[in-house]
Amino acid sequence: MARILITSAIPYINGIKHLGNLVGSQLPADLFARFNRAMGHEVMFICATDEHGTPAELAAAKAGKPVDVYCAEMHEVQKDLAAGFRLSFDHFGRSSSQRNHRLTQHFAGKLAENGLIEEVSEKQVFSIDDNRFLPDRYITGTCPNCGYEAARGDQCENCTKQLDPTDLINPRSSISGSTNLEVRETKHLYLRQRSLRDKLEAWIDSKHDWPILTTSIAKKWLNDGDGLQDRGITRDLHWGIPVKKGDQPWPGMEGKVFYVWFDAPIEYIAATAEWADANGKADADWERWWRTDMGAADVTYYQFMGKDNVPFHTLSFPATILGSGEPWKMVDYLKSFNYLNYDGGQFSTSQGRGVFMDQALSILPADYWRWWLLSHAPESSDSEFTWENFQTSVNKDLADVLGNLVSRVTKFAVSKFGNDVPAGGHFGPLETALIADLGARITDYTRLMEQMEVRKAAAELRAIWVIGNEYLQAAAPWSVVKTDPEQAQAIIRLALNLIRVYAVLSAPFIPDASATMLQAMGTDDQSWPHDISAAMRALPAGHAFTVPENLFRKITDEERSDWQARFSGVRT
Repeated sequence: MARILITSAIPYINGIKHLGNLVGSQLPADLFARFNRAMGHEVMFICATDEHGTPAELAAAKAGKPVDVYCAEMHEVQKDLAAGFRLSFDHFGRSSSQRNHRLTQHFAGKLAENGLIEEVSEKQVFSIDDNRFLPDRYITGTCPNCGYEAARGDQCENCTKQLDPTDLINPRSSISGSTNLEVRETKHLYLRQRSLRDKLEAWIDSKHDWPILTTSIAKKWLNDGDGLQDRGITRDLHWGIPVKKGDQPWPGMEGKVFYVWFDAPIEYIAATAEWADANGKADADWERWWRTDMGAADVTYYQFMGKDNVPFHTLSFPATILGSGEPWKMVDYLKSFNYLNYDGGQFSTSQGRGVFMDQALSILPADYWRWWLLSHAPESSDSEFTWENFQTSVNKDLADVLGNLVSRVTKFAVSKFGNDVPAGGHFGPLETALIADLGARITDYTRLMEQMEVRKAAAELRAIWVIGNEYLQAAAPWSVVKTDPEQAQAIIRLALNLIRVYAVLSAPFIPDASATMLQAMGTDDQSWPHDISAAMRALPAGHAFTVPENLFRKITDEERSDWQARFSGVRT
């Protein structure tokens, strides 16, 4: 039994995420976690909400709520939506937790001890009316490049040009709208990442099995002139983790907090400690996942994220870990994803364009979305969600191939032989051939799942469903029962066992349908079919079963057109 640690990029707190966010990290991580549990491995699957930084304060102000109240409420919203999509986290934490406060301050203190923190004086915009320094996103004004009047201090959303706050024409505070601004000097702490370049490069070069997307992004940031730079790890904000060296004050840093990019990945560790707290466990129970001197040396650690998060997880977070000089577990495999686009354009949180997680669950159950998103995961390149493709995939893959097989077999079995697995007949050449084909395909499917080849694994699973339908067509129990009822019983006995096998194999992709299939087969046996011959006899003659409700319904053309129109514009 292996020990598998899995983290998915933690979603930002400011609002409900769209399907592109979901398929870029949390959903494939859940697929991998479910698969490894089914294989009998010990799994720790961790995620959290990322709650600090400028967008959290702005979102709270827009909602008219204190930022801590807003974050607490949105954490519950995101936690509930994760449960709705059947994301099987062992713990879904919060980066604002006291565990993360202490760990972030601990890492900062260790980095300082090792000479990797530098105080830097820099100029920043100060709002006299607000009596505070304004980070980039707290400043809006007219873009000097395109004239857009609501450009932010870091980037113009209209023309995408990167900006500094001092570039803006007629700058104003995003908090109060005040134009009473001036440039003042302030001090911040910088992590001296460049001094860790050789260690980071050696570590990245040791990862020969990483996806090309991950390695290419990491090396680009490492080697480009503007890539690996010393980075500020503090901000002049009110909401965040106070700047301390461990539990000691940091002279000159009073009133400042750690920058969100610094504390957010540390929350992976902190959330595991939160899991221990929530379950009445000792520190040793979470440290065995994260400290190599406490047992984590035999852990294999996998991270899942969109490609925009790769630089932070291949350079900045590793710099924190390496720079601490402590025996923390570092990632072994980083699975990164390209972008999922939406119906001829892009998903947009700010414009509300596309399908968001709450909207998706309001129109169809989780399995419909899980299947389409995973079977179209943007691995080697960007992929695109279209309503036509979604409708076709649901109707053909789920309803026609899998759902139809389960319905046909169970209804026919009950009508001809009652609610117990029939005992007559023996497996013949067709059954023997199917079992052999299944064994080979399950071996391939298992290998693809182990390798995190998400789309290929989905295609192989669908092929496994298809050969069951092809067997039924060839065996034709509805005809055989008229001439050889004993052989028809053998066909149905195999087909009912096939449904249980399909339930087990399909559970990582479509867990609700899997549970329904297992319940209908009257079993909780979820053992992986390593021995397919034995698996196809797991439900013995006389075992009771029922006809499940329709697993999947088809999407009508009218529904598709309605949804396409409904989700094309601004979310209200």
